[in-house]
Amino acid sequence: MVLLVCAVLSGCGSGDDPGEGGTLRGTYNSFPDALDPSLAFSLEAATALHDTYIPLLTYAPESGAAGTELIPGLAKSLPKIDRGGRRYTLRLRPGLKYSDGRPVRASDFRFAIERLFRLNSLGSTFYTGIVGAERFARTKKGDIAGIEADDGSGRIVIHLTEPSGTFSFVLALPFSALLPPDTPLEDQTASPPPATGQYMITAVQPGRGWEYRRNPYWASDNGPAMPRLPDGHVDRISFEVRTNPITQLEEVERGKVDWMKNPPPVDRYPEVKRRFEGTQFREEPTISTYYFWMNTQEPPFDDVRVRRAVNYAIDPAALERIYAGTLKRTQQVLPSQMPGYRQFELYPHDLARAKRLVERADPDDRDVTIWTNNLTPNDEAGEYYQQVLEEIGLDANLKTIDAANYFTVIGNASTPDLDTGWANWFLDFPHPSDYFAPQLSSESIAPVGNTNWARFGDLRLDAKIAELERQQLGPRQEAEYAALDREVMEQAPWAPFGTLTLGTFVADSVNLDELVVSPIYGQDLTSFELE
Repeated sequence: MVLLVCAVLSGCGSGDDPGEGGTLRGTYNSFPDALDPSLAFSLEAATALHDTYIPLLTYAPESGAAGTELIPGLAKSLPKIDRGGRRYTLRLRPGLKYSDGRPVRASDFRFAIERLFRLNSLGSTFYTGIVGAERFARTKKGDIAGIEADDGSGRIVIHLTEPSGTFSFVLALPFSALLPPDTPLEDQTASPPPATGQYMITAVQPGRGWEYRRNPYWASDNGPAMPRLPDGHVDRISFEVRTNPITQLEEVERGKVDWMKNPPPVDRYPEVKRRFEGTQFREEPTISTYYFWMNTQEPPFDDVRVRRAVNYAIDPAALERIYAGTLKRTQQVLPSQMPGYRQFELYPHDLARAKRLVERADPDDRDVTIWTNNLTPNDEAGEYYQQVLEEIGLDANLKTIDAANYFTVIGNASTPDLDTGWANWFLDFPHPSDYFAPQLSSESIAPVGNTNWARFGDLRLDAKIAELERQQLGPRQEAEYAALDREVMEQAPWAPFGTLTLGTFVADSVNLDELVVSPIYGQDLTSFELE
């Protein structure tokens, strides 16, 4: 009863320090895909779980590029990597506890990874390179042989089947968060497991909202062990789902809630920016790419001249207007904050040149189906794209489907007429491989769950992608990724057009200057300070 009362009052703080205590009240457009760290795969869920479940490694609690720095989490230090990149060794910090008081043990890491496979989590695909993981995925029996864990010393050793330059980043994914070994082997969204972070989830109403309190063992045990991670200011957090973005906006304006997780709606975005920027509104660049993909295995987009024509024909300024200033134009695979990014522009807007390229290609099949989803302004972007393709001499039919099923539909090879369409990609981790390996390599083309929507593959570039993925990231590798970016865009499987800018709108009760917006997981709940 006391918890429910405090969840709706802003004055239930502890202590008299300004900015400390109280309840942070927020809204989400929709309920996260999961509140179980083994199953959560969306940015909304990453924000909700980041300060609750801490993996062995994590990210510096900073906004902007500084927030891409990989730092130790539950591990004492970054991993020792040897055997040519095939063995990763870490040691768990001593004295850590879950929010129910039980000790955190090294073997909990093995349990958490095996749980991914037992649940058939999408996140399990990041761990199939561990020795024995593919066999375990098939049989669900025994242990994953490539994970050694010594509870006495806290030592964790992970053996990989081949060298990996990205596995340190994989260890910072929420899927890697340690969990108690009796965590049920089913979705725990309705009753999330005990936490290791600053906050723990105390109540969930699936589809409607959820609440947090401070982890009682953070101040005494986990916090002192992880001094780079902040303690947090508020004592409680309460989120509710509001499907109407205008309602969310108005509730923040009136101070009924302190923060809306999703940006203001596009039709109100310029007004909010004009009225509140610097006081209640802030923008941060995300590590994302918005683009139109073209099926390179079917006409007319099997001809590189047609694909290049599309890139010349698209006017990035028009799409910036459609997205109401929330996108910054780009023509590249890699986003600007990603290591390896070097700016270039191969296709300045030139509609006449685009038309000439299509005339020279003279494709036999000019009928194309364009795919997009029904979320505004993605639907409007699809309408604009349809006009562009028709202007350069193609016969374009627009197919707009529900956003909840969009990527499932276009990722299924049995779906007919997958010619071209809208897509976006937010990073899994800040390594350039995350943009090439899952979206632009032959190996990533799949009959179901496909994320290479352009169905693009080039043997020489495939080899380069695989070679770079095995290496630890350094200046030479970043330069090679920059060259790879250009080489891919010369073949034009995509027409990239923007990088999303994330707008954060808060009530005047929130200290905007202290708010951290991570490029990895979004707004950091520990940084919200109520004035």
